[in-house]
Amino acid sequence: MKGRYLEGVKLSQLRILIAVANHQNFSEAALQLQISQSAVSHAIASLEDELGIVLVSRGRHGATLTPAGERILCHAQQMMDVLDRIGKEAQQAKGLQGGQVRIASFRSVATHILPPAIAQFRKKFPAIQAVITEHLDYIATEKAVREGKADLCMTYLPTSAEFETWELFRDEYVVLAPPGVSVTAPLTWEAIAQHPLILGPDNDACDVVVQKHLAQCGQSLEPAHRFSEDSTIISMVLQGLGIAILPRLAAEPLDSKIQVFSLPNRLERIIGVGILSSALQPPPVFAFLDTLKDVGQLAHYRHLEHRQIA
Repeated sequence: MKGRYLEGVKLSQLRILIAVANHQNFSEAALQLQISQSAVSHAIASLEDELGIVLVSRGRHGATLTPAGERILCHAQQMMDVLDRIGKEAQQAKGLQGGQVRIASFRSVATHILPPAIAQFRKKFPAIQAVITEHLDYIATEKAVREGKADLCMTYLPTSAEFETWELFRDEYVVLAPPGVSVTAPLTWEAIAQHPLILGPDNDACDVVVQKHLAQCGQSLEPAHRFSEDSTIISMVLQGLGIAILPRLAAEPLDSKIQVFSLPNRLERIIGVGILSSALQPPPVFAFLDTLKDVGQLAHYRHLEHRQIA
């Protein structure tokens, strides 16, 4: 009897019970788990049949756990925690002979920094898969790590204390002027104000940095145009439709005809890589971090030597 008891209980049923307890609503639990509401109802009913007790009280105001359901919930959560530890132990046991590293990045780093890092990493550890997910900005990359969708993220430093971070390189914000436009160095705010200004989307990560910098410098420059794609901004500058302020890495590769200047008051973003301080990381993550730090330093020096900024 002991060996056969509760054989019908499934881990998926326990996950659904936890979701129902969190949302106190079958439909919202279904949305979180990306399954149908009928599947949630069936799972709870099957679990109750297997246990022989009522776990959830259903009513007009939602779904609440019975006292017995609350006690069962505690054990279900412990089982999910144990299952998570089993997965991490298995990942640790694989060492550097397998597994994967999930990297959340924004476009400019995903384009210019990560490909050589992954190529170098693959040569050293061919059995480990490195997977990039691209996000709009560093806010989204950090969120991906918090939600367990990525192991590490490319971000701006400094960041919150929940992350352990390493600086990779510093990327200067530059002014891009069209070919043939008379602009002299060193550039002044007055000179910038004489031209239509092109910026990225309102309130995106880069725009917030630029607007904060302008406010600190006592400037209130209103953009004439905003575009979400860096390539569109570059094309607009090439056509003589205005000047732009962009991080240098986001502007690469730059057409040789575009004039590049430092801002009157220097501004740069510190790009780093972060992992959750509280998370147990498998060996492949630290192996990739070591590779990324080496490539980041090389990228930093190439970035400085690539082209002289006025």
